[in-house]
Amino acid sequence: MLIDGFPAGSLQANCYVAAPAPGEECVIVDPGQDAMAGVDALLREHRLKPVAVLLTHGHLDHVWSVAPVCGARDVPAWIHPEDRELLSDPAKGFSLMPGQDLFGGLTFTEPDDVRELSDGSVLEIAGMAITVDHAPGHTRGSVTFRLAEERVMFSGDLLFAGSIGRSDLPGGDYPTILRSLGRVCLTLPDDIAVLPGHGPQTTIGRERATNPYLAEAAPFAGPTRGL
Repeated sequence: MLIDGFPAGSLQANCYVAAPAPGEECVIVDPGQDAMAGVDALLREHRLKPVAVLLTHGHLDHVWSVAPVCGARDVPAWIHPEDRELLSDPAKGFSLMPGQDLFGGLTFTEPDDVRELSDGSVLEIAGMAITVDHAPGHTRGSVTFRLAEERVMFSGDLLFAGSIGRSDLPGGDYPTILRSLGRVCLTLPDDIAVLPGHGPQTTIGRERATNPYLAEAAPFAGPTRGL
């Protein structure tokens, strides 16, 4: 298994590539601001052929480069339908004052091929089986991606090392993110590697033991499940 990545843009959102091995097909996860050059470098270094872009949610720091990345490689983008509108209207993901413009007059569009994710679905892509878990609370359409054989979860902005995603932006809700943490994260085994949307890698076990937000989410957890 090959997973590599880099923090993109001013908000340092982690962009990843995942493939069964060097020289094979891959997926790209969350190509954020100015991510094109970093993505191209990883594809060259590992001799990878991208076949899809997977988006954990629709916030601009995670999807900024999705249209150019998909267009350059002629691949589809996958996103949950609750966040799809953010691809073409990212301002809906922020609490803006009237007349405020965060994007310097830039306009954003959907990629030509957008496909919608659903909770519990398994994407058979690039020789990998990737399970989708809908995990709202940071946004309404936030998801995580799990790779069963590799015991890895891309958590987006649901779970970070020592923290969780904010819930005070449009579409966010604190009780909802706690329920998502309990249902999606706390039911996983401790050895699952967590690759978050910002910051360093962690594990479910480390966060279960040390993350105060997971302690608060514990009442929403069900029985531990396999990945």
